[in-house]
Amino acid sequence: MTSTTKTQLAALEDIFSEMGSVAVAFSGGVDSTLVAVAAHRVLGEKALVVTAVSPALAKRELEETIRLAETFGFAHRIIHTNEMDREGYVANSPQRCYFCKTELYTELTALADKEAIEWVVNGANTDDIGDYRPGMIAASEHRVRSPMVEAGLTKADVRAIARSLDIPIWDKPAQPCLSSRVPYGIPVTVENLSKIEQAEDYLRGLGLKEIRARHHDRLCRIEVGEDEIDFAFGHRKEIVAAIKKIGYLWVSLDMSGLRSGSLNDQLNLTETMLKA
Repeated sequence: MTSTTKTQLAALEDIFSEMGSVAVAFSGGVDSTLVAVAAHRVLGEKALVVTAVSPALAKRELEETIRLAETFGFAHRIIHTNEMDREGYVANSPQRCYFCKTELYTELTALADKEAIEWVVNGANTDDIGDYRPGMIAASEHRVRSPMVEAGLTKADVRAIARSLDIPIWDKPAQPCLSSRVPYGIPVTVENLSKIEQAEDYLRGLGLKEIRARHHDRLCRIEVGEDEIDFAFGHRKEIVAAIKKIGYLWVSLDMSGLRSGSLNDQLNLTETMLKA
């Protein structure tokens, strides 16, 4: 561990020491895992790590949280959230994440109150501040704290600290919820989320690492890392056959490669057209 990493970890752990007890929103990504590990190191059983299960959480991600909790000895709780009952979420406007996080933080704050836990915390880092993140508004409305933002940690810092702590997923690609594959304006349904999950599971089974199966009604638009485009194109016949079996009529490979948040392009296009 470098001196910089050691200092950053100490700053993060000092924040948890001041908090006293926390409920950690734990999705199994590197960000929330580092928060969970740091909280557990400082607070032990006073750090309750909570995974929220819904149709938007891929089964493989739930299994990851269980494995990580067992590895590090977290006090781990699995709860079920009902964002599919929220009209604003299902309608899939650009504020979808706000309604999702409102549901999550409502449940987590209720759990924290019941268990006499002082704070609910998430895995946001400073790189998230400038991005389009309606969920951060929901966090502020529910007094949810972001310890890594408070400690001034970037995504690169998070990965460096996670690696120094031997967290096995320190280099895991970002895995946003399945609903993020559905363009704004197309309703979020359990059926659509299931098709997306099946498509991505199949593609991972081929050996692809960074994947998004973007759901455009009857079209599945596949994004993979730029270094994997040739591989995906070389397997196009079997990919098309498999994805069509899932229920899509058309299958395309995006030659731009994987771009996190690429569905926000339609927001930028709309804004440009309005200014024209």
